[in-house]
Amino acid sequence: MVMPNLYGNLVSNLAAGLVGGAGVVPSKSYGSELAVFEPGARHTWMEMKGMFVANPVAMILSSAFMLKHLQLHDAGDKLIQAVKQVLNKRVCQTRDLGGNATTREMTRAILEEIHGLHA
Repeated sequence: MVMPNLYGNLVSNLAAGLVGGAGVVPSKSYGSELAVFEPGARHTWMEMKGMFVANPVAMILSSAFMLKHLQLHDAGDKLIQAVKQVLNKRVCQTRDLGGNATTREMTRAILEEIHGLHA
């Protein structure tokens, strides 16, 4: 969809809520000369600032999309697979997913999955 920024933010935030929340929705935008990779929903839950409870999945998946855009497909695929494994195990979940994990704990779980270190 193409729409002004305000309406685009509203629609993307609503859509993110339908599929698991702002913390799990990555985004990629392509222009004629550049590409931008970022979480798909913005300006959400500002009260959590500094509490280290944000879900890092959207940013990590956006990074994986950037890797794939840079022709680093194996690295991007490995990152995406690690995120999927951690989410499917449901052992490490941030507050938005019904758990108590911090941003650091979720990130560490994904890194351990990448390195095959099953804690």
